[in-house]
Amino acid sequence: MEIGLTNVEAQQKLKKGGYNELPNSETKSVFEIALSVIKEPMFMLLLACGSLYLIIGDYREGIILFSSIFIIIFITFYQRQKTEKALDSLKKLSSPRTLLLRDGKTKRVPSREIVIDDIMILNEGDRISADAIVIDSNHLTIDESLLTGESVPVLKENGMPIYSGSLLIQGKANAKVIATGVNTEFGKIGRSLQDIKPEATRLQLEMKRLIKTLFIIGGLISVIVVIAYYQTRGNFIESLLSGLSSAMAILPEEFPVVLTVFLALGAWRLSKKNVLSRQANAIETLGSTSVLCSDKTGTITQNKMELVSVFQKDIVYSKADFESKSDEVAIICHTAILASQINPIDPMEQAILNHAKLYKVDYEKEKLIKEYPLSKELFAMTRVTKGESETFNISCKGSPEAILNLCKIEGQVLDNLKEEIVKMAEAGLRVIGVANSTTQSNEIPEKQTDFKFNFLGFLGFEDPIRPEVKSALEECKTAGIKVVMITGDFPVTAKSIGNQIGLSENGIMMTGEELKELNDDELSQVIDTVSIFARVIPEQKLRIVNAFKKRGHIVAMTGDGVNDAPALKAAQIGIAMGLRGTDVARESASIVLLDDNFASIVSAIRGGRKIYDNLQKAMTYIMAIHVPIIGLSLIPAFFENLPIILLPVHIVFLELIIDPVCSIAFESEKEEADIMTRKPRNLDDTFFGRNKILRSIFQGGLLLAFVMTVYLFTINEGHSELETRAISFSALIIGNIFLILSNLSKTRSAFSVLKENNKSLIFIIFSAVLMLLLTLNIPYLQILFSFQNPGTYHFLISILGASIMLLVLELIKYFNNKHLKSNSL
Repeated sequence: MEIGLTNVEAQQKLKKGGYNELPNSETKSVFEIALSVIKEPMFMLLLACGSLYLIIGDYREGIILFSSIFIIIFITFYQRQKTEKALDSLKKLSSPRTLLLRDGKTKRVPSREIVIDDIMILNEGDRISADAIVIDSNHLTIDESLLTGESVPVLKENGMPIYSGSLLIQGKANAKVIATGVNTEFGKIGRSLQDIKPEATRLQLEMKRLIKTLFIIGGLISVIVVIAYYQTRGNFIESLLSGLSSAMAILPEEFPVVLTVFLALGAWRLSKKNVLSRQANAIETLGSTSVLCSDKTGTITQNKMELVSVFQKDIVYSKADFESKSDEVAIICHTAILASQINPIDPMEQAILNHAKLYKVDYEKEKLIKEYPLSKELFAMTRVTKGESETFNISCKGSPEAILNLCKIEGQVLDNLKEEIVKMAEAGLRVIGVANSTTQSNEIPEKQTDFKFNFLGFLGFEDPIRPEVKSALEECKTAGIKVVMITGDFPVTAKSIGNQIGLSENGIMMTGEELKELNDDELSQVIDTVSIFARVIPEQKLRIVNAFKKRGHIVAMTGDGVNDAPALKAAQIGIAMGLRGTDVARESASIVLLDDNFASIVSAIRGGRKIYDNLQKAMTYIMAIHVPIIGLSLIPAFFENLPIILLPVHIVFLELIIDPVCSIAFESEKEEADIMTRKPRNLDDTFFGRNKILRSIFQGGLLLAFVMTVYLFTINEGHSELETRAISFSALIIGNIFLILSNLSKTRSAFSVLKENNKSLIFIIFSAVLMLLLTLNIPYLQILFSFQNPGTYHFLISILGASIMLLVLELIKYFNNKHLKSNSL
């Protein structure tokens, strides 16, 4: 009998042969990252500005701009490394898990850790993870179309090879691994199948259109600036510098970076909550979920059996009585234990054996003499054992009907016992009967029906509901999400579970037979009234999904089997089970639940809403901060007597604040308090709707108006050009910080945001203020930034003006939230 490799042998082979995976072709070197930065428009603009400064003889300014290129490369490299680490973590999690035989025990391990000579235990729906030889099989049929292109499944027998990437369509098999990683047939054909190719999502396409539009507008404005500057001042080189500065100010190069970082880090954060996002659009869609269709077993319940009730001699003992009434229930439990396997796989037998210590059953003293397995003719099993005495113990358990038949119970007694079975079933319990017998004879009969059994009673089992499910359901209710339970269990069991978790209050129950009687139009008419589907076969899940979609719902559907794949693909969000799900189900789904827990699905929806919220806030801020930068670049170009405020070095300084704020501070900001009390977002709503763009323009215009007021006030006071620039730029930086604080939350005040422990935000604000103070006070930096410090007193207007702007934004936020609350009442 095969016992597989030991863990020590497996580790040694793993060190020698490497992981069972194809090399990752996506990791980029520092040089490649630098090359990608060089291709960016912002780099070209910095290069042009630096070259112009060198031409006019301003070597210091030119060298600083060239140096800033390396800073931008460093920031880009840091962001990419952070993103790639997140994606690498997700790839490790997304690696399928394979059931192996190691140290004589079955063990599920990541497929990348499979080594040569491992024994794979394969079941229907499994994706084969390594090349292997079949050593034991039963009706084994393999789909090798991924390798051969042939759609007809292939029959496999013992001794025949099976290949990595193939799919087990039917049957079971044990197979010994002969090749892993690049040495498999799959690896020899090519590596392209290993890499996940991300598709452009709706949000990414919308982003591309916006960037293209802004790029064209920016180009036109820059040309206008060059012409206007030349007309008013007559210096062509400085006109070009001003035009390039305007282009740098207008170009929203942060958009694609922020989107990539948010989606990658968002997916990584979801994985920490046991939710693996396989597709980028899943994160976008999560916040729109309006119907959540969930399996019962293992998702709402714990997918394990627990003995909770014993019926014996017309008395029902509950779980709480087991210890105090151990003598009364000892015989029936002792018999059930002896009727079970020593190392069982069956969940009910595992539940029975959990009581072995309580009832002091010593297997070593009970020698197995004969076993009668379950059969189609008789759904009961009997084990004959012999202890230290000469008596043979005959222990039997099985379906209640089979046990009653074996015990030859008839008449009113039979009717009474059947009533008890119905009562236990209506309570959501799975029921088995238990009987025993003894004999002194060494002649053991061939059939278990030949024994004279004594009826002992019934055992009631339940699959316990996960403790967190009730609160998760309440959360869904307040979030406007309809939860529907779909199960293959009997209606009485489904109804009992529904009653326990409060799901029955939200709608009626429909059985698979009732569903079968309805056509698609009739089903879509009543689907909103149903909260529980019982005795449903996997094929019917697709009809349920399509009916909800026809009603305009965004559907999240869970599934674990091969037959669930069509429904998972049809749902806007397919959720596969990571622990008990088949590879086919996982490949069809957009999300994989790593712990098969219902609460994790709700947590994913909450996480999806948070990611979308924070991304929207970051984009609002980006658009808003570019308005004053554009305005301050444009306005002085049209008036000869007005000094230039923003030079290329100032815009680089601002970009060094904007990029980290968007990709770090906004991404790590905590969720809004009302995130799970608002209705699901309409999937058809555009990310950059008119109202959002107008809000950004208003905020940016308010900041521009404040800075221009400070700017004109300082000119009127008679300050020099260098002093005016220093005061105005300080006003822009302080106003920018206040704009960040106001935009980090839609519901909380800026002061509340500041008091919270967002370490990234605090670090960025501290760094920005410190750098500003250094540029205003260190002579070398003063020359570099074309500043002159007029004295601390003169900066009070910058702080005062920024505070007024913040107060206006906070008052608008307050009254807007008040209006929204009054409308929701």
